[in-house]
Amino acid sequence: METLSQIPTCKSRHLNCHPREYRLAVEALEIVRSRPHGHVAAIVGTMRRLGLDQLIASCPSRQRSLVLGMIAARLIAPSSKLATARGWDLKTLNSSLGEVLGIEGATADDLYEALDWLASRQGRIEAALARRHLGEGALVCYDVTSVVYEGKTCPLAQWGHPRDGRRGKPQILVGLATNSEGCPVAVEVFPGNTADSKTLAPQVQRLRRRFGLQRVVVVGDRGMITQARIQEELIPAQLDWITALRAPQIRQFVEDGALQLSLFDQHGLAEITSPEYPGERLVVCRNPLLATERARKREELLRATEQELDRIVQATRRTSRPLRGREQIALRVGKVIQRFKVGKHFRWEITDQTFTYARDQERIAQEAALDGIYVIRTTVPQAELCAEEVVRAYKRLATVERAFRTLKSLDLLIRPIYHRLEERVCGHALVCMLAYYVEQQIDWVNQWLEISPPYPMRGTLAPLLFDDEDKMAEEALRASVVAPARRSPRAQRNAQTQQTEEGWPVHNFQTLLSGLATIAKNRLELKTPGGATIEMITTPTALQ
Repeated sequence: METLSQIPTCKSRHLNCHPREYRLAVEALEIVRSRPHGHVAAIVGTMRRLGLDQLIASCPSRQRSLVLGMIAARLIAPSSKLATARGWDLKTLNSSLGEVLGIEGATADDLYEALDWLASRQGRIEAALARRHLGEGALVCYDVTSVVYEGKTCPLAQWGHPRDGRRGKPQILVGLATNSEGCPVAVEVFPGNTADSKTLAPQVQRLRRRFGLQRVVVVGDRGMITQARIQEELIPAQLDWITALRAPQIRQFVEDGALQLSLFDQHGLAEITSPEYPGERLVVCRNPLLATERARKREELLRATEQELDRIVQATRRTSRPLRGREQIALRVGKVIQRFKVGKHFRWEITDQTFTYARDQERIAQEAALDGIYVIRTTVPQAELCAEEVVRAYKRLATVERAFRTLKSLDLLIRPIYHRLEERVCGHALVCMLAYYVEQQIDWVNQWLEISPPYPMRGTLAPLLFDDEDKMAEEALRASVVAPARRSPRAQRNAQTQQTEEGWPVHNFQTLLSGLATIAKNRLELKTPGGATIEMITTPTALQ
């Protein structure tokens, strides 16, 4: 047993007592539980200020609380529904989330039932989001991505083209619609073998019928808004659009002489018209930096292809067991061409005993003439969007790509997906979208509270993140809207020094949440007959 002199003197700012009194106070208290709480308070508080609970359902219910819990858990520690429920178990309580939302002891089956309930309300939730963040004449950015599926039981899981390069497993297709600022308003899940353009029709119907919008501008890439979709979907719905021409269409402009370098001014863009696209505006853009990069990449691929083709030539000429047979030689050539994707730039001749090849300089020159050139087509009148604003609107598709990166990265982890029922896969995608909405819309909280200037949740935290919060400075650094985006000086300095101007360490979103998690909710109990229970929250640090 320690002696009185070995008991440390009380260092608390609240207590100034004798060591014996300190020991008696310590012996009278017992910490019966300590749960991470700071990150829970930040996320749940943000959801409530956003009015997410009212957006999901106007009346409180256990189902609504469970859905809010799944959304918060997706931001705090994304995992399966079973692992999420175990974190709320009364015996474990990995955080205070279950207690804060009143869902302690919820089981995985409870979460599945709440997921089904949420899927049945998806239309009303998306309509409420549209009322908040869309209006007449708004830009609606839409794109799709593929997500691998674990198993073969869900009818949505099909073999298709993997947009993220993950092969060997079936996939589902996730379509996401956002406003011009990247705020998500709708998500839909399609079978994995669905063509991108085939997913556009449901979005058009949603905009007109479910959201009740008579006039919006749909922004999509060239693979999404095709000529067929324009004729069959957008024109009948009387919707404007912004998209881009495909490479063969641009090449036709070059061959007809409609595109000349003299068209481009110092801003790198020019607006033209064509009888082939009546009622449309064509904004031709030329980015010299992009042209240089594409030329460099093409030359690297050509050289890598030549190295592999040279090996085939040597194999046909070696004295020991030479490569013979037209089919065998063609098989090896085909593997090389399939790997580097530049076979159109080569001419070759195959016989039973020889193989020769050469670059097709004419084809290479034809493609090089298009380096850095892209053409944006739109039906939006000049009075509403000038040429530069059209280009800027098309580049807003990057916000959807950013959303996909967040959904698939460590922040939200939409994959892997194990749900067997189609409705639950859709509900899972909706939970992930709403979690992304919370992460991105902390900037809208300040706007609704009439705090100026309005910054997003990530925008509010941006000074502590590697994110570039100084968007106005970034725009000012561009020579023109066609030029590639550049990071602001502040973001570059943060990346180089790993510290903010105030000396705080720069974080990513997850490490900031981890730091907040050290704020614990402690339950203390007096070791006396009928002793009271005390709840105490860890005092936050200056950074927290």
